[in-house]
Amino acid sequence: MRDKGRYVVALTGASGSAYGIALLRELLAAGHEVHFAASKAGKSVLAHETGLDLPADGKGMREALGRHLTGVSAETLHAYAEDDFFAPIASGSFRLDGAIVVPCSMKTVSALAHGASGNLIERAGDVALKEKWPLVVVPRETPLSEIHLSNLLTLARAGARIVPAMPGFYHHPARIEDMVRFVVARVLDVLGLPPEDAKRWGMP
Repeated sequence: MRDKGRYVVALTGASGSAYGIALLRELLAAGHEVHFAASKAGKSVLAHETGLDLPADGKGMREALGRHLTGVSAETLHAYAEDDFFAPIASGSFRLDGAIVVPCSMKTVSALAHGASGNLIERAGDVALKEKWPLVVVPRETPLSEIHLSNLLTLARAGARIVPAMPGFYHHPARIEDMVRFVVARVLDVLGLPPEDAKRWGMP
């Protein structure tokens, strides 16, 4: 029995890459084992929004993330290329405590909803669904079409938890980081890892 959890954090090509990096930081800071993957589009958006340019290979990604996440140990971080189907997270025999796709593009939502495992991220999500492990999808799109809504409903009915990147404002955010932290805290809540410093309604 592991003392800490084992999670997949996957970043795809929707705006909001800061959410994925912030979640990665939180999980690593808490000592959890994290298996990271990013799609080609996800890495492009990440570079555009944050300036963090991730190499194509898993080893290079791990090293780049380790340098970027200052103050956090990357000892329990693993990273994979999106076409690496030999990665352990491609199989249900590799036990996980949850998988989070953050941010999740509508392309990835569609693939997950229809079992189309075209890359490692989609396969890891498909594995989480079939093994009935927590799968958290954080879509970042607006407005949503009927197709988007239908695919999200299909995923919810299959057992995924849909946590849209919709920050609240009742905690009076002063910085972008406060809004990012709000969404990440909701994701951690869904995973059963409630952060002690989360801003909650009716609490100081």
